[in-house]
Amino acid sequence: MKIHEFQARDLLSKYGVPVPPATVVESQDAAAQAFKANAANGGGALQVVKAQVFAGGRGKAGFVKLVKTAEEARDAAHFMLTNRMVSVQTGPEGIEVQKVLIANAVDIAKEYYISITLDRNRGTPIVIASAEGGMEIEEVAKTNPDAIIKEPLHPHLGLLPFAALKVAKKIGFSGKQAGTVSKILVALAKLYFEKDCSLVEINPLVVTKDNQVLALDAKVQFDDNALFRHPDIVALKDDTETDPLELRATKASLNYIKLDGQIACLVNGAGLAMATMDVIGLFGGSPANFLDVGGGVTAEGAKEAFHIILSDKKVKGILVNIFGGIAKCDLIAQALIDAGKEIGFKVPLVVRLEGTNVEKAREMLNGAKGELPTLQSATDLNDAARKVVAATKQ
Repeated sequence: MKIHEFQARDLLSKYGVPVPPATVVESQDAAAQAFKANAANGGGALQVVKAQVFAGGRGKAGFVKLVKTAEEARDAAHFMLTNRMVSVQTGPEGIEVQKVLIANAVDIAKEYYISITLDRNRGTPIVIASAEGGMEIEEVAKTNPDAIIKEPLHPHLGLLPFAALKVAKKIGFSGKQAGTVSKILVALAKLYFEKDCSLVEINPLVVTKDNQVLALDAKVQFDDNALFRHPDIVALKDDTETDPLELRATKASLNYIKLDGQIACLVNGAGLAMATMDVIGLFGGSPANFLDVGGGVTAEGAKEAFHIILSDKKVKGILVNIFGGIAKCDLIAQALIDAGKEIGFKVPLVVRLEGTNVEKAREMLNGAKGELPTLQSATDLNDAARKVVAATKQ
């Protein structure tokens, strides 16, 4: 689960990380008022307006703007709230902006990057830090990998102060500032463990020209599987940027991610789903979704999966690839038949079944071909992918 920058800043502040104050608004008039209020409270002549969206690349897309007057703040907010933000992380369709953040601009002397995330190779959380803040860390890793410092966390003790101080010194801090940064790192580690995060990131962490250390931008993500332990975090959830079909799938306990292709997949098991998508690509097609109905799917859940698939207007063909174990093949077959009766399959449908009750399932599908005229059976995954790609192109 993701939260917005303003929510992440509030969370970091609660853990003792120095974060400059900011105001979040939802209209251009409120942005102008926020500018005036900041100025009246001793703010500088220069303020910043930042779109609050989950995607990165805001600055390059023109959705972070420095403003000098309330009128400029109004214009910047109007632009952001009436245009979809398009960046390398959004795709060409972009995303809608519903909130903007207004804050005093900071006189920056130096920018740094710090984060805590999971190192899947080590199987433990890890600190990632760099003296090259303000840039995408992936780009830094590509162009200057030596600039990235990594420090694994103890799985039970977290980040100990001596290790945090070591990281701070490695990225160039010394004296009192090194102590401040080490405390920030320890606070991030505490947040990471206590709230079951998957990522806590500050980019940039800045040193101002009057030697303050501040977190200017923050990103925090949480492990969805642990949200039941954190109702306070669930309360921060914003679904406005989530695809409606993905929300519908979540309510049905289905693992669904919408993609840009034309061939929908209905598969049981994440590994099999990814293999199915790869094989579709191998034969010249493009997957329209990742959809894992899971091992314990019910007939109603499987039927809902078909409804979700067919709600995507980009879908030109469907590949069902089921290895029956807990989710028996005949259950999927019945759900497919029921869905066909309710909404109809007007696109090519290729089905590959193996496993528990497969012979019964095949008999059911053969008996329903009059009601499912677009149905084709496949002997194996390669055969299924070849058939659905060919049928879709036709």
